[in-house]
Amino acid sequence: MAAQRETDMTKMAMLAAILALTFTNQAQAELARKESPYPMSETIERFEGVLKERGLTVFSKIDHAAGARQINQDLRPTVLIIFGSPAVGTPLIQAEQTMGLSLPLKALIWQDAAGKIWLGYDAPASVAAERGVAKDHPVIGRMTGALAGIVDAVVMK
Repeated sequence: MAAQRETDMTKMAMLAAILALTFTNQAQAELARKESPYPMSETIERFEGVLKERGLTVFSKIDHAAGARQINQDLRPTVLIIFGSPAVGTPLIQAEQTMGLSLPLKALIWQDAAGKIWLGYDAPASVAAERGVAKDHPVIGRMTGALAGIVDAVVMK
């Protein structure tokens, strides 16, 4: 029994070491963000409107603050919007199937401690690099330009 416990402890220690190495060695995607001059709700509406105008699909919207309220916790307004286009994303997933973990695209709209509203997303080139897709893949350049244009359209006065 003591030998089994020792074996189990060794296995748990090895698993913990593997997990620690996995998470500490992962690259962090570069966060692209811009401050919005609009209130939270208007920033969300503008973002969804620009996506629709450009023919992109909003697949889901997750209100993290609402989730926090469900467990009696406080969280400043924080909304994740999942969106994209299969016509754009599919070639990236064909190039490296694990891109399916990073697509569709995600944008976060949040209010910081000073009350400022931000719109941010992971930079496509850094996400692609994490997944083994060349930064110069033609879709990455188009996606980078499109995201910058979307964000600029949302935050312009």
